Amino acid sequence: MSRIGKQPIALPKGVTITRTPDMVAVKGPKGELKQALSPDFTLEVAEAELSVQRPTDQKRHRALHGLYRALIQNMVVGVSEGYETRLELVGVGYRAEVKGNRIEFALGYSHPIVLVLPEEIKAEVELVKGKAPVLILRCIDKQLLGLVVAKIRSLRKPEPYKGKGIRFLGEIVRRKAGKTAGKGKK
Repeated sequence: MSRIGKQPIALPKGVTITRTPDMVAVKGPKGELKQALSPDFTLEVAEAELSVQRPTDQKRHRALHGLYRALIQNMVVGVSEGYETRLELVGVGYRAEVKGNRIEFALGYSHPIVLVLPEEIKAEVELVKGKAPVLILRCIDKQLLGLVVAKIRSLRKPEPYKGKGIRFLGEIVRRKAGKTAGKGKK
């Protein structure tokens, strides 16, 4: 049996789950999320706990069991608490400015980079004198937040020589030594 799939999901107060034949909807204080779900799987609610049951031990059902449980767990946490990611812009002159649903980046290129955010994601920039700017992204959908964060990081990945780039807050970048000045002397 799947180790993740058989674990029950705790349902906080105010979170309701509705199931249609091929869809599951989770509604909570922060919003509502929907996810496609195979009609073979059943959801059982008992005493503020939800469990996902698979119909057979076929390889296909075993593969999807843990996945569906993890997706529903992420939806429950999203509509009750929400998700937040903090990105640090490390580099001289690196900055970000939020204008509505757009973020304008200055990342050392000859031009600013404008990224349009989905309307589900809220962004803000935290500026503290003497520290790198921190971009804070909040959303109830963990998948969507992960996609947007990956796109933002791809604009300027952290490089190992000077450590410049967009990184997660607290992320440690392994540094490499550059060329040595004394090499090649005869």
